[in-house]
Amino acid sequence: MKLDLKVVEDVAHLARLGLNEAEKEQMREELAPILDYFEMLNELDTSHIPPTAQVISVQNLMRPDEVRPSAPAQEVLANAPFREDNYFRVRPIFEK
Repeated sequence: MKLDLKVVEDVAHLARLGLNEAEKEQMREELAPILDYFEMLNELDTSHIPPTAQVISVQNLMRPDEVRPSAPAQEVLANAPFREDNYFRVRPIFEK
């Protein structure tokens, strides 16, 4: 299957990828075989399989909240690359 460049650009936009022309061409070559596999899956008859959200049964195991002591701040922050007093220091994610 030969992918249209527009499809690659749409996928890159959805994935928030900024691709140059060479990368778009590379993605077109790499995405085509993946989409071919999806086409093969479309050929399967799934009419007898009920729609499911999970393929295995999953049950949440809930426990009551309990107040417990936590690790000391010095121990928790021992491997922190940056810290300020008893807090992790992180780079801001929003610009002013």
